[in-house]
Amino acid sequence: MLRRIISLLFVLPLLCATAFANTAIIENNGQNRYKSIRLTPEIYNNANSDLSDLRIIDASGEYVPYFINSGYQTDLKEAARYPMSLINSYLKDDNFYFDYKLTEQLDRDIIVTSIEFTATDTTFAKNADVYGSYDNIHWEFARRDQLYRVGDKSKLEINFNTPQKYTHYRIRLNNNLERISFNTVDLTYSSETTQRRYFTEYLTPKFRTEEEDKETRIYIEGLKNLRLSEIIIDTDSMFQRTVEIPDYGIHRELYNLTFGDTAYKDTSIPFNRNTSRDDTLKLAIQNGDDRPINITGITVQYYADELVFEGSDGEVYTLRFGADTGVSAPIYDIARYKDEILKDDIDRLEMRNITFEEIQPEPEQYDYRMIFNIVVVAVAILLGLLIILKLRKRAGTSR
Repeated sequence: MLRRIISLLFVLPLLCATAFANTAIIENNGQNRYKSIRLTPEIYNNANSDLSDLRIIDASGEYVPYFINSGYQTDLKEAARYPMSLINSYLKDDNFYFDYKLTEQLDRDIIVTSIEFTATDTTFAKNADVYGSYDNIHWEFARRDQLYRVGDKSKLEINFNTPQKYTHYRIRLNNNLERISFNTVDLTYSSETTQRRYFTEYLTPKFRTEEEDKETRIYIEGLKNLRLSEIIIDTDSMFQRTVEIPDYGIHRELYNLTFGDTAYKDTSIPFNRNTSRDDTLKLAIQNGDDRPINITGITVQYYADELVFEGSDGEVYTLRFGADTGVSAPIYDIARYKDEILKDDIDRLEMRNITFEEIQPEPEQYDYRMIFNIVVVAVAILLGLLIILKLRKRAGTSR
């Protein structure tokens, strides 16, 4: 019996904890191995702020591993070629010089990353110094490298350590016994950059307005846990006024002006990925002594996430999420190789039948620590009584 009492002491707090879960059916389709679902505002509103309570479950009730993807990468490649013309060649101090200038005179500066040559079929290997100039008079050292053609191996390009902007280039070879000549010499520009782009979605939320103390107060609903990009106020009023959002430290001027045939408009409020902490966000437009502006609508742009998981054809999946802040985000192996997964085609799935279970508030809150202490004291008294009775029994037997 004592063991049962002690076990109850540890189980009691768990029984009293409130836990609930919301669900959404994932419409599984497509032939690709990996699937993804885009989270909706309703899910953000009713999930933990860190999304730690999201779980994907298959038809047998087993958890399905997933990772969260918030965007995609874009590889940008730029390339340009600028031919050059030979303007002079000469021998000086056992060194041979080739002077080139841009064939086409451009009205802008060009940036180049390398200089490329085509040469005669002569076998050679030369150290080459490259100089640059803007006026064909003053020269600056730019790069030292090697040019060669030996058998089926060749290197006929010199890459600059940093991009260059010169209009004239001089090539100096330590000697030219092989009588090397260059058929073409071109400046080239090549750049590859990777940009990270985030998923964004637009939401037309419910809102209401109130006029008080010479300001228009706008209450926007359904924004809890959304990472906000910007909020756009739709209006047909002509104005220039200040909007304030004290909770986020925002103080910004908005305007919608028309003069003649020219319109000037900026009614967007950037949030820089700030997460909305409450379901309702409050804006205040300072009207001064002017009439309130006519607000016809509100548009919210927010950053979205996708859950990516491995799925099977015909399998039924369910997304579960809730408000139990005590749970930790799952750690799955699939997140370790997500970069490779994202290179392949992924089926984009939709969700339906999103259902919510409301928390029923407890009529009264109890201090379970006090209950625990009372039970511990009672158990101690009970044990003391049992020990005393046992000792008396032994004493009576010994007599």
